[in-house]
Amino acid sequence: MFSLTVRDRFMVAHSFTGEVFGPAQQLHGATFVVEATFRRAELDPDGLVVDIGVASQVLRGVLSQLEYRNLDDVEEFSGHNTTTEFLCRWIADRLALVLGPAAAGLAGISVLLRESDVAWAAYEKVV
Repeated sequence: MFSLTVRDRFMVAHSFTGEVFGPAQQLHGATFVVEATFRRAELDPDGLVVDIGVASQVLRGVLSQLEYRNLDDVEEFSGHNTTTEFLCRWIADRLALVLGPAAAGLAGISVLLRESDVAWAAYEKVV
């Protein structure tokens, strides 16, 4: 399996509801380092998994929808805790959607969000 990974970052504010979140229930900020990995069993006719430039631009475009926003105010996220895990899936789904035809032949897209050097989460989307 071949893979190509691009990296970026974004900053948000959000809060959580529920008993397990403790102090994170209050509004707080987070800066995430994002690694988006694209997988393909065989390289395309041009010898690529996906073009690095295209992958980077698509990732930046998806992250710009979240950048510097209070996720509590995003109607699409109403009723959801925007946990690191939740955001991983949201980003992977958007990457597949925005890539459109460029996603043809991909076996999967995984998104890893690093909250810090000691805590991160990931989601793998089968395409």
